[in-house]
Order: sequence, then structure tokens, then C-alpha cells
Amino acid sequence: MPTNGHYSFPPELYYDRATHVWVRPDGEGVTIGLDALGLESLGDMAYLSLQAVGLPARRGETLGSLEAAKMVGDLIAPVSGVITARNEAVLHDPSLINRDPYGAGWIVQLAPSDWERDSVELVHGAELKLWVEAEIERYRAQGWIG
Repeated sequence: MPTNGHYSFPPELYYDRATHVWVRPDGEGVTIGLDALGLESLGDMAYLSLQAVGLPARRGETLGSLEAAKMVGDLIAPVSGVITARNEAVLHDPSLINRDPYGAGWIVQLAPSDWERDSVELVHGAELKLWVEAEIERYRAQGWIG
């Protein structure tokens, strides 16, 4: 597993370069969450709202909004599709995202409309290690992480 310091980036996942949202293909669908570096820069999650199940999502557009210790903003869809599930546990307890970002802290599931097209825009495989190292350096230079 590629790691740099204490930031974990499971290699089987795909990552959105701009938003630090991860994507895990699960058969016909995908599961989405926030990666460890993105969470470090956001701080403790305090509030999360998500669009309803059954609504369409378009890559680059909002899936919902989040409020954390260091930022308030939108949760951006890394792939297009239809929302098939929301993690009710993180809606009731957003700190679960910080405690288990790649497990119980998943946020939403989608039925992707064009996974082959959208997945090539995400970081995965051999690109992952270099991207993680560059992002850690960039986040430190910006003062977003220590």
C-alpha cells in the first residue's frame, strides 16, 4: 500500500485529483468517500448533507455539502451516474468519516453511467505514488497540513 507518513491511500481505489474523493468499483456500482489527506486538511467533520437516492449525479457537480473544522464546501461527484445509496451512519455521525475513511466512513454509492470514460480522469495504479507525494508537498507548502 502506498503511504507517505501516516497518510494511507489504498491502491485498489481511484482518486479524484482536485477533490481528494476516492472511488471503489463494487461490481455494477461504485462507493465514494474522502481520502486521508483531504480529511487532514478539512479537520473534523461536523455536518454532511447528501442528495437523495435516485437522483442523477454528474462528474464535477455537487453530491451534497459538508462542514468541517477548517472548511465548508460541496462534495463533488468524481463520476457521473445515479445515487443508489447514502451512508445513513455518516449522516448521523459525520466524525465516522474521519475515524474510518475507507471503511465504515464511506459516503455515497452510485450506479456509474460511463465508468470507462470517467475512470481515466482519476488517479490509480502506477500514478498513485507520485501523485500522493506531490499532493503532500503541495498541502504542506499551502499550510493545509503540518
